[in-house]
Amino acid sequence: MENKELTDLLISWITLSAAFAFVFAEGGLEAAGFADALAIASVAVGTGFLLHELAHKYVAIHFGAKAEFRAWNTGLLFALFVAAFFRFIFAAPGAVYIYGKKVSVEENGIISAAGPLMNILIGIVGILIAGWYGGSDIGRVAATVGSINLLLAMFNLLPFFILDGAKVFAWSKVVWGLMFFPLLFFLFLI
Repeated sequence: MENKELTDLLISWITLSAAFAFVFAEGGLEAAGFADALAIASVAVGTGFLLHELAHKYVAIHFGAKAEFRAWNTGLLFALFVAAFFRFIFAAPGAVYIYGKKVSVEENGIISAAGPLMNILIGIVGILIAGWYGGSDIGRVAATVGSINLLLAMFNLLPFFILDGAKVFAWSKVVWGLMFFPLLFFLFLI
C-alpha cells in the first residue's frame, strides 16, 4: 500500500468517525459524551469503512487489476457538515479505483459485492456478540458496530449509479436480491 493510499484511508477513517460521533453523541459536543461516541464510532467506521474498501481492493487485485483507495475531500467535508449541523450521516468518503486491466461485468460485480459482503459478515458477528454480552459495554459497542455495518451494506447495495449495488445488479440480479432483501427484512421488520 502506498503512502498516499494509507493517508487517504486514515483521513477518511478519522473524518467519518467524527461525523458518526456528532450524530451519536448524546451530550452533543460536551467533551465526555463526544469522546465516548468518537471511540465507538472509530471502531464502527474502522470495521465498516476500512474493511469494506479493502475487500474491494483485494478482490480487484485477485482478478489481476491494480486498485487503490482515494479519498474524496469534498465528500468528507460534506459528511462532517451534515453530521454536525443536521445530525444525519451521508458519507461519500471516496472509492477504490481499479485500473491496469479492463474488468468484465462479472468481475466488476464480484468486486463490488465484496465490500457489502464484508459489512454483512461484520454486522452478523456484531449482532451475535451483542446478543452474547447483552447490555454490557461490550454488548452495546458490538450492537452499534453490527447495526452500522448492516446499514452500510444496505445503503451500498442500493442499485443507483455509483453505488456498489448498481454494479452488482448489472452483473446478477439474483445475487443482488439475495444480498439486499434479507438486509431489508432484517433491518426494517425485525
